[in-house]
Amino acid sequence: MLFKVWSLLFLGGYSLKLLEERIKQDGVVLPGNVLKINQFLNHQIDPQLMYEIGQEFERLFKDEAVTKILTVEASGIAPAIMAGLVMDVPVVFARKKKPSTLDNDVYVAEVYSYTKKVTNTISVDQKFLSETDRVLVIDDFLANGQAVLGLLEICQQANAHIVGAGIVVEKSFQDGAKLIKDRGVRLESLARIASFEDDKVHFVGE
Repeated sequence: MLFKVWSLLFLGGYSLKLLEERIKQDGVVLPGNVLKINQFLNHQIDPQLMYEIGQEFERLFKDEAVTKILTVEASGIAPAIMAGLVMDVPVVFARKKKPSTLDNDVYVAEVYSYTKKVTNTISVDQKFLSETDRVLVIDDFLANGQAVLGLLEICQQANAHIVGAGIVVEKSFQDGAKLIKDRGVRLESLARIASFEDDKVHFVGE
């Protein structure tokens, strides 16, 4: 019954109000404009919610003839894999550490994490992206935009066509959305946060 309710509420371009309610219910606002939603997105994962998020990304980008979905480990994998399932395309994730089995034929980009205060070199094996691909970038959070910008850079190295970026939760009061749009990339965010005033989540349009 719960799955049917989720499906009905998400079907056909609804604004994902249920996702917003879940964020308000389970989200914890931490110092430094950090939102902790590890109850369902990036530590413990709600598979039904991820599946519906995948369906919504498919609805938004169904006319773009996507051939690959690109994300970065680890938190972007859950929504990306569900979108790949619904869209019936492979999912590629950029690694933050180069494994010993990966040779030097890789695309790389530097990504700074404002939350963890570290810079990671992300990489993708060149055999998984090419100039014939139409790539949809997906990630769980968009704040300062560095992870998505790194993924876009990797797509550019591969000469792949970028159809857009799909984000589960966007902090609209930070710079990331503007940086992506300024590059001419279509951006679709399912939940857009306007502020954390009074340590509560306030969404755009409320």
